[in-house]
Amino acid sequence: MIFSGFLPRNLGEVAENQPLFRGGAKLIFSGCKGMYFCVDELLYMASMLKSSFCDHPAEAGVDEAGRGCLAGPVVAAAVILPQEFEANGLNDSKKLAHKQRMQLREVIINNAQSYGVGVVWNEAIDHVNILNATYQAMHLAIKNLQTVPGMLLIDGNRFKPYGKIPFHCVIQGDAQYMSIAAASILAKTHRDQIMSEIHLEYPCYRWNSNKGYPTKDHKKAIFEQGLSPYHRKSFGKGMQYRLNL
Repeated sequence: MIFSGFLPRNLGEVAENQPLFRGGAKLIFSGCKGMYFCVDELLYMASMLKSSFCDHPAEAGVDEAGRGCLAGPVVAAAVILPQEFEANGLNDSKKLAHKQRMQLREVIINNAQSYGVGVVWNEAIDHVNILNATYQAMHLAIKNLQTVPGMLLIDGNRFKPYGKIPFHCVIQGDAQYMSIAAASILAKTHRDQIMSEIHLEYPCYRWNSNKGYPTKDHKKAIFEQGLSPYHRKSFGKGMQYRLNL
């Protein structure tokens, strides 16, 4: 087995080269490095999440779920992980199957140094707009932490400061940092549970499967049944409710 010991800086350049198989392992030759690299090793190392952004022991990852939905709340989570935390399969919640998310949810809840969840419902979203509602949900999640964080690691490119706690925004941070990935899983699974519960009140919208997102069946149900008390009325002013059958 070939073990590179490091990754080439340009993975795209390596991937374009002709692969070969040796001893059951797929290898790629890197012209820029003059050596072979194991494909499985490259993929594994490239997918590893960073444990932290800084050295502060109470660094909280923060992420949200449900910004683009037509119904239900926007939910945020904040998670502080212990420095030695490990969890197989931890990744951006959008890249995981439901069963994987639920399994990792239990691991995170049982092992996190601290975690908090914030929920802002559709009425508030209509009142303050989705961006400000997202900030509110994130602030609630941070407030609900049992430990005061010394640094906030925010998924995305914008954030409204929470008190005097320093923060750093990371685009696609849930695919880069463990704490943000953990927060994305808690936010997603918590919101999914809410949508499954309110689905029982209005089963015609199929929130148990579409979770309030603008799927074809969801928009068709809106067209046929009208809006429910859980729908975001302000979203109807844009293109989100347009039915394309």
